[in-house]
Amino acid sequence: MSLRSRAARLRAQASAISRRPLFREGVREGMPMALGISAWGLVAGVAMAKSGMGVPMAIFMSVIVYAGSAQIAALPLIAAGAPIWVVWATTLCVSLRFMAFSFHYRPYFAHLPRPQRVALSFLMGDTNFALFIRRFPHWEPGIAHPDYFMGSALLTFGVWQVTIITGIIAGHAIPAAWGLGFAGTMALLALTCTQLRDSTSWVAAVVAAGAAVAAYALPLKLNIVVAIAAAVAVCVLADHARAARTGPRS
Repeated sequence: MSLRSRAARLRAQASAISRRPLFREGVREGMPMALGISAWGLVAGVAMAKSGMGVPMAIFMSVIVYAGSAQIAALPLIAAGAPIWVVWATTLCVSLRFMAFSFHYRPYFAHLPRPQRVALSFLMGDTNFALFIRRFPHWEPGIAHPDYFMGSALLTFGVWQVTIITGIIAGHAIPAAWGLGFAGTMALLALTCTQLRDSTSWVAAVVAAGAAVAAYALPLKLNIVVAIAAAVAVCVLADHARAARTGPRS
């Protein structure tokens, strides 16, 4: 099959998917999140530009990594000349939540071919995970779950890439006095608060915040690692306490 035929086939498949009802529903329900993602993407792009990273490398990193929190966590470490193992360990800790996301997605996507699952995993994000779980709290037979996922995930991916590349290019022209960094923090805080839906998540968030502040003096932003470890410990303890109350399953 020629390259032109492959491109025509991909266009036809993309057109067919875009007309599916669940895909359109995912796009529609993802739009309210686009504003916060835009603010965060713009701020992340400016931060990457201010880190001294060249524009081509920053854009390349944004497209390949596609993980805003990991990018922001890695930037000060790279700028400070931290050892590469510290950069890897920090980004690994920041991205550990995607393992939990993958575990939750398993009943919905386990039947798909491996290449398709790999492609979907690249598009995983915090906001589209929250939307997906709210829409489908449980697996339902006969439902095209990937269509809804792709609708919200592709919208998020497009908005993120456009805004972060805009921030990277415009980064040198935006004065630091504008305080966009604080705006990005507030946008991320707003997105985080939408995920706090029970007492366990609230306690984990408060403990993580306290741990991050208490460990702020640690070098190389290691207070982020301490905060993540504290939040994970709280969730594990809560799960054990819940299991002890309900007793073993028969």
